Amino acid sequence: MQGQKKSLLTKFLVWRLKHIPHKQFVNIVSALIGLLAGLGAVTLKNLTHFIQRLLEGEFIKEIHQAFYFIFPILGLFLTLLTIKYIIRKKVGHGIPSTLFAISKLKGLMPRHQMWASLLTAPLTVGFGGSVGLEGPTVATGAALGSNLSRVFHLNQTTRTLLIGCAAAGAMSSIFKAPIAAIIFAVEIFSLELTIASMIPLLIASITAVLTSYFFLGDDVLFHFQLQDKFDLKDVIFYIILGITSAFTSIYFSKIYFAVSNFFKRFANPYKRLLIGGVLLGVLVYLIPPLFGEGYETINNILHGNINEVTTNTIFNSVSDNIWVILSLLVGLVTFKVIAMSLTFGAGGVGGVFAPTLFTGSISGYIVAILINYSNLFNHHLSATNFAMVGMAGLMAGVLHAPLTAIFLIAEITGGYELFIPLMIVSSISFAITKSFIPHNIYASELAKRGELITHNKDHAVLTLMDLKKVVETNFIEVYPEMKLKKIVKDAVVKSNRNIFPVVNKETKALEGIILLDDLRPIMFNRSLYKKVIARELMHNPPAIIYLNEDKMTDVMRKFQDTGAWNLPVIKDNRYVGFVSKSKLLTAYRRKLIDFSNK
Repeated sequence: MQGQKKSLLTKFLVWRLKHIPHKQFVNIVSALIGLLAGLGAVTLKNLTHFIQRLLEGEFIKEIHQAFYFIFPILGLFLTLLTIKYIIRKKVGHGIPSTLFAISKLKGLMPRHQMWASLLTAPLTVGFGGSVGLEGPTVATGAALGSNLSRVFHLNQTTRTLLIGCAAAGAMSSIFKAPIAAIIFAVEIFSLELTIASMIPLLIASITAVLTSYFFLGDDVLFHFQLQDKFDLKDVIFYIILGITSAFTSIYFSKIYFAVSNFFKRFANPYKRLLIGGVLLGVLVYLIPPLFGEGYETINNILHGNINEVTTNTIFNSVSDNIWVILSLLVGLVTFKVIAMSLTFGAGGVGGVFAPTLFTGSISGYIVAILINYSNLFNHHLSATNFAMVGMAGLMAGVLHAPLTAIFLIAEITGGYELFIPLMIVSSISFAITKSFIPHNIYASELAKRGELITHNKDHAVLTLMDLKKVVETNFIEVYPEMKLKKIVKDAVVKSNRNIFPVVNKETKALEGIILLDDLRPIMFNRSLYKKVIARELMHNPPAIIYLNEDKMTDVMRKFQDTGAWNLPVIKDNRYVGFVSKSKLLTAYRRKLIDFSNK
């Protein structure tokens, strides 16, 4: 049966090559991927909400406050068991693992990623983990796109495009914002927006949003109605919001990195679970709005139902004192980031998108309330508008995606009345944050290792290149005590290269190099054949390439700084071969052509 299936697939692929042009086939596959990404988003959302409804049953309501402490720990424990005994493979963080697959694995994603997040993310978020579902949804769609492209034997360029289509489809399905979803795929995955890529992205995004409408109706995440139009007098205050959004974004990123580094100290996953789970449980018990994604809190903020937010804490008290309310709101922003980081540190599976929107809406609301109640300005601001624009400010800062932020909020609000403030806040937040945090949360670890694809085409091409593939090994080795006669007879005569590595015979360590130019003045002087040895002729190479350490950008820089045409390669203190500038530039040119066709 298996052989028959392969035969049918092969027949289909042959038929497709004869009858369907490549571009048209990519468009068809992008529609299929949009459908699958939309179904993945619907499944994730429904599973999570099903778990939450179970936890909010009649029995639980009787002792609900106590269970706010237990639920997150239980969810993290079930997530850990699922990964260890059912999936049995590593479940990477959604978008970072997708970026890594694009940059270093030629867009090939493990098959288990197609369903791993469908099991783990609902357990994490449904039981109260303070993270979102967007990252796992994108990862699920991206894995589907990657593996579908493998089935159809599509090349790396097309595979990368289809991963972007899956990401756009996932975001389009979640937020019902197809334009913002396309921009998200371009900004986060550094896709080149050309006519060739635009059509598949559009098709995937439209297909996914239609899938979402079919299964979920016209229900949206944010129930927002624009009440107050933009006033030119508000510009200065939106500039202030942009600045505060930037510093909130910096706080967000710094705390996330600090907590992440803290948990890296613990190799035992159960120890991480215990520490992170208990701390998270305490936070959620004291501040229930930190439970889960937090979209209910966001909607309360957008409707101005501030008492619904501030009274839902352990203090459970209504206060008319504006400073008490502001203190509680600042606490929500402060501890949401910590709760999110603890969820990840304890082994939870989720995304940072929802926490970003949560902190952005509240921080925007805080700025408006502070200005409205201060004696410095005789001006009234729309707190709900500032909450909505604040979400864009945090997206631009934390995710480094200002265009996504602008168009997502514009689509959510159903128009472009807030377009100017969105542009002001997003651009300021992005510019300031980027000066302090060079890379967003998704890409930070990859950037540190030099494995990040960016919109800088030169850097992106170098990142995609594989150093091992340009190492040449057809160089004849000589040994330090080898005499000139043997060097001429066994190396110079037999080699078609003009450089000879001097290698320790026992350890294979590189001790130096000899150029043909070093030998030419004495190689015909027979009186020196038994007197001169390799050690006397060798000299240090202008630079050394370390196979396990150097990135391709480092290699290119070494050639540029030294002006050399060949540089030796070392791996684990052993000589491996040489990289020649000519072969490196040829490989670069081929990869550049391939990359430009994306």
